[in-house]
This record gives sequence, C-alpha cells and structure tokens, in this order.
Amino acid sequence: MTRYRCDCGNVLFFENFQCVNCGHLVGYDPELQTMVTVNPGGPVARCGNSLAYGVCNWLVTVESGETICLACRFNRTIPDISNQRNVMLWGRFEAAKRRMLASLLSLKIPLTTKAHDATFGLAFDFVSSFADPQVTTGHFNGVVTLNIEEADDTYREINRANLGESSRTILGHLRHEMGHYIWQRWIGWLPPGPLLEASRYCFGDERKNYAEALEGYYLHGAAPGWTANYISAYASSHPWEDWAETFAHYLQIKDGLETFDGSGCSLGSTNAQSSSDLNTASLLPPMLPPDAAEDKAFSAWLQRWLAVSSMLNEVSASLGQPLQYPFTISNIVAGKLRFVRHVLGSISLITPSG
Repeated sequence: MTRYRCDCGNVLFFENFQCVNCGHLVGYDPELQTMVTVNPGGPVARCGNSLAYGVCNWLVTVESGETICLACRFNRTIPDISNQRNVMLWGRFEAAKRRMLASLLSLKIPLTTKAHDATFGLAFDFVSSFADPQVTTGHFNGVVTLNIEEADDTYREINRANLGESSRTILGHLRHEMGHYIWQRWIGWLPPGPLLEASRYCFGDERKNYAEALEGYYLHGAAPGWTANYISAYASSHPWEDWAETFAHYLQIKDGLETFDGSGCSLGSTNAQSSSDLNTASLLPPMLPPDAAEDKAFSAWLQRWLAVSSMLNEVSASLGQPLQYPFTISNIVAGKLRFVRHVLGSISLITPSG
C-alpha cells in the first residue's frame, strides 16, 4: 500500500483517521483512491461506521447523499455491536477488508453490492462462531461469510497450528474468499473456450467433486511434494482452492511490492537480477494468445518480489521472529500467478453471465 500526504505535508498511512502532525481528521476517498483531509462543510464526510463505532476510515461524498462508505455498503450482516469485543474484532476485519477492496479498485475490478445486484453482487456477513457454532468462513454465490473470532490472535494461531498452515491472517482470508467470488463471477460460468481451458490447464478440472476432494484432503493431507505444484498445502485440495489460494497470493505480492516502493525502499543491484527459468515459467498457457511484453513485465515483477521477500525474511530472522514470508514459488506456481494476472487484466473484456 502506498504512502500518502496530509495537506500539512506529513506522511499518512492507509489506516489513519487523523494526522498526528496537524491534528486534522483524514480518511480514504475510494473515488480518488487516496487519503484526503476532512473539513467541516467540505465535499467529503466520514463513514457512518466511523462515527458510530470507530471501525472505518473511508469517506463518502456529501453530494452522493450516502451515509455509509463504499466498503461498508458491501456489508449484509454485522456482529452484535452491544458486545464491545465484537466491535473490536469486527473493526480488525473491516481494516483488512478495506485494504483488500482498495487493491481490487486499483485493478479496476467492477464490484457491486448484493443490494444492487441480487444475483451477481457481493456481500459480507460478519458473524461469530461463539454465537453460532455452525459458522465457518467461506464463500457462496457472492456472499462471503467471515467468522470474526479469526480476528482474535490466539484463536487464529490455534487454528493455524492445528491445520498445519505456515501462515494464517484475516487479510489472507478475505483475499482467498474474494478469489472464489472472482472465479465464479467471471470464469466459472464460461462455456468451453480458451479462458476456461487455460484455467483447467493451470489449476485442474474444477468439475472434480468438491466435497469428496476436501474430505480426502482433511483425512490424508496434501500429497508429498506438493510444494512443487502449489503455493500452499490447502491449494492442493481442489482446483477451486488452488485458484483462490493463488489469487490471494497474487494480491499479497502486489500489495507487498507497492508498500515497498511507496516506502521509498530500493533493492539496489538485486533489482536487475533475472532468471531464465522464471522467464520460461512466466508464459501464458498455450491456448491463450502470447503476450511477450507482458510476460517479460510479469517475470521482472515476480523476480523483484522474490528479492524483497528474501530481505523480509532476513530482517525477521535478525529480530528473532518467524519468517515473514514462509512460501516457495516454484515455476509451476509462477505460471499460475501469471494466469491470475492475465485474468485480472482481462475482466473488462469478459462478458459476465446474466
């Protein structure tokens, strides 16, 4: 995520509600995709969920007549706000959701709410498994259900350890479930053709029985040597999960590099490194039209991330902390990431179903 500037010249970060230098209220304007100062009687106002609960720093234009910001308008269900712990956990999820939505806005992904498009729109249900033990995080027909208990660090770490995951974050949950939504919205309905064939070429045949695949994964785990073909063990469970995990990872790399660049950091000589193997892996599936320029750009982009992530891991080790980036990107995974990039860049050319 890039850095921003207050009117006074002070640096602002994406999560800021107020400038620590001049004291002005600030917030994120999703239309301008930047942080701006909020002035009484000005063109923008704070989101109602900021005023009531302190869980949002996005803004609405006064002219629109809206009281709730774009990000919060995607909410269909919020937790019991009479419980302050729920408000705190919900707020953590909202911060992650805003970061994820800002990434998709920057990619020009067209998103609409369920209230405006009941069939193809997007909605979020924030619920607690303490209140309803049947609740699980997941996606179904445009509705992303999120167990707010995952915003509790202890709860989430226990789940991470029990499931044998190298990383588990609330932002990762959101990116993953949005991957399911993007696939269903723009790929899953497609008739046989190059794009659907390319998806199956990269991730496998999604017509494989999903329930049986997951049951097998949880009973037996991932196949030995899964790191050669998947970004995570869970990605090996089914093609839908492979796509969602790879999509989430693409957004992670995108945001990581933007944050690195926005902080004014430089890789120095490592920025010029290249890999012939990575260049070969960065090609699109053979059933899609070749794009040599974009292949080269993607290869350089991914190579930069490999250098940045290596540096992050070394810094973490120096501080006595676990690896910040406990992942391995094989050539096969690189090819999958290349396909995700292609899909995100082609969505405007895909005619959605309905």
